[in-house]
Amino acid sequence: MSDGIGARVKRKEDKRFITGKGKYTDDIRMENQAYAAFVRSPHAHARVKGIDASAAEAMEGVIAVLNGQQLTGDGIGNLICGWAISSKDGSPMNMGPWSALATDRVRYVGDAVAVVIAESQAVARIAAEKVEVDYEELPAVAQADKALEPGAPQVHDNAPGNLIYDWGLGDEAATDAGIAGAAHVTEMRVLNNRLSPNPMEPRSAVATYDEAEDHYTLYTTSQNPHVARLVLSAFYQVAPEHKLRVIAPDVGGGFGSKIYIYPEEITCLWASMKTKRSVKWTADRSEAFKTDAHGRDHITTAKMGFDADGKITGFKIDTIANFGAYMSLFSSAVPTYLYATLLSGQYDIKNVYCNVRAVYTNTVPVDAYRGAGRPEACFLIERMMETAAREMGMDPGELRRRNFIQSFPHETPVIMTYDAGDFPGNLDKALKAADVAGFAARKAEAAKRGKLRGIGYSCYIEACGIAPSAAVGSLGAGVGLWESAEVRVNPVGTIEILTGSHSHGQGHETTFAQIVADRFGVPIDNVSIVHGDTDKVQFGMGTYGSRSGAVGMSAIVKAMDKVEAKVKKIAAHVLEASEDDIVIEGGEVKVAGTDKKMAWHEVGLSAYTAHNLPPGMEPGLKEGAFYDPVNFTFPAGAYICEVEVDPETGVTKVVQFTAADDFGTIINPNIVEGQVHGGVAQGIGQALLEQVVYDDAGQLITGSYMDYAMPRADDVPFYTIEHNTTVCPNNPLGIKGCGEAGAIGAPPAVINAITDAIGNNDLQMPATPARVWAAINAAKAPMAAE
Repeated sequence: MSDGIGARVKRKEDKRFITGKGKYTDDIRMENQAYAAFVRSPHAHARVKGIDASAAEAMEGVIAVLNGQQLTGDGIGNLICGWAISSKDGSPMNMGPWSALATDRVRYVGDAVAVVIAESQAVARIAAEKVEVDYEELPAVAQADKALEPGAPQVHDNAPGNLIYDWGLGDEAATDAGIAGAAHVTEMRVLNNRLSPNPMEPRSAVATYDEAEDHYTLYTTSQNPHVARLVLSAFYQVAPEHKLRVIAPDVGGGFGSKIYIYPEEITCLWASMKTKRSVKWTADRSEAFKTDAHGRDHITTAKMGFDADGKITGFKIDTIANFGAYMSLFSSAVPTYLYATLLSGQYDIKNVYCNVRAVYTNTVPVDAYRGAGRPEACFLIERMMETAAREMGMDPGELRRRNFIQSFPHETPVIMTYDAGDFPGNLDKALKAADVAGFAARKAEAAKRGKLRGIGYSCYIEACGIAPSAAVGSLGAGVGLWESAEVRVNPVGTIEILTGSHSHGQGHETTFAQIVADRFGVPIDNVSIVHGDTDKVQFGMGTYGSRSGAVGMSAIVKAMDKVEAKVKKIAAHVLEASEDDIVIEGGEVKVAGTDKKMAWHEVGLSAYTAHNLPPGMEPGLKEGAFYDPVNFTFPAGAYICEVEVDPETGVTKVVQFTAADDFGTIINPNIVEGQVHGGVAQGIGQALLEQVVYDDAGQLITGSYMDYAMPRADDVPFYTIEHNTTVCPNNPLGIKGCGEAGAIGAPPAVINAITDAIGNNDLQMPATPARVWAAINAAKAPMAAE
């Protein structure tokens, strides 16, 4: 039907957003509400010798000033990392203690030591400034490589040399042998710049303790409220799980930064219990820059060997990953099982070996950011491939084509089994859409205008819908990664879908309703989606890793299977027909080949009136299901970027960007293309503009939009979007996922285009005008010497 799978249905949720009727956490107003403001360390590393809150406590409107000693004294537990990684020698990772309010040491600028609870936000913030903390400043380290140097400041006592783990994946000896026998070896040092996620809506929390019921409620900006409730109860001991309700209302973007529980949510819940007041906190932008989990921050050296025909003989990688001051919830998995396992890319590489050293520094904790490990892997591989092609005098598309995986399933040397794909087809679509054949003429025309025009390729692959639970459990994951759903058909035939997936911009209220409308033939407006409330939805694993379609929708399909089976039994009984002859189409339940039928709402009413049900059947029409995938899904694509560079200023303009993606089955092309647009914009932002910078003392230099450059409309071109579909064989809808692709594939395409334009491969992100100008002049210097 017109609203079903594949239709360009307008987003149902957009009406409330564009009319300003959305309800976000900061919109929540509770009775007897107070406000929190945190006292944060101005030092990157210091001992906390004492806290004098007397001046703040004396202020009118101040309810309480609470500190870390009180918090830990009440039994509130430390924040944890939820994925256990062991070093190559079998030793466990060195997880340092992280209290929601620091007790004896602060380890990054912004680390909270106390919280003020007051009658208004303004009073709370003024009072927080009056809290005097006696710090003994300690030496700090902000860069990952420097943290590993002998004599570097020690961030955590239980992590000697600041090393969290030294981990490896692949066959090192075979990889070394493959590279040693290569006809050509490309070597590179690649940096993946640290990023701030910057969702439009800052983090916020509203916590309420009901003393009469001994019950807690937390409204929060969360991508996975059920896991939030789990860790708040089981690990942080804030409240028993059955006495804690977590609600994530409308959430204005997450990009991974809202997966985790942060100190602020824990502290607000605890403070509500201590003060017997509802407690509200909303970050300002300065707090967001200083406390939101950052992304990326890898330093990598790599070697890639090729035989005389251009086939890859070995790929060896050494990566230092900066984790910041503490291990965040998924941080340990990002540079290991979400990064190293994708280092075969789209290529048939027999030998890959990756070594990862994770380190502490006196900076904001680092965790998953849109793509989480996959962008870092793709950037490294695709920079290596483009550079190798240039070094060997080959067409970059041809080098990739010679190495593409051609048959499926394909098992890589880094534990992944790709199930389906058409990598040459993706590249062919991109080459045609980008008019690569006409590039030489465009380059010549740009030269006449004094501009340097370049073209760059990127062939990405990612792993989505992290699964199955048994497999990730064996690799150290602390939770299963299935999803749940419940389908409720009401007596009048309307349908409610309860899902553990959470929408924070992805359009679930539309796409989830589309698959129901497609299956049962009901109008899409008769389907409502319920999510984000742990008192309404039994349990779910949230939204991240492009899992909502492949995993969340699959759970809905399983629940619909059960509903359909019951519908057919009821209709067969009422219509006196065989179940095998019952079909559902056009909003009716029919006996095939006859004119006997029931309207959809009549079946719902029959289920609830229960006047004429088959013997032994229970009344009602609702079913639930859990779906645990049998494998990851593997979206893939080919991106081609064209840039023009002004050699006098180093200013780069992205003039053309083509994306050819394979996302499997597409439920709503509008929403999928919107996801690609947004992801590519973020990828261009990383490539050209964005970087979190700390000085050597651990002070944040890029703490506002005056210093941290975000992409604007004139930084991105109009995109050309193509689709090349191979259906995923491992879930009922054939979906692969689309949410992170743009952020994964775009950065290497952009940097490859710039380095092509300027003739210098030694360019790191972000490619700011100053860096590009310097690279242009560095490339000129050898020629001048000759």
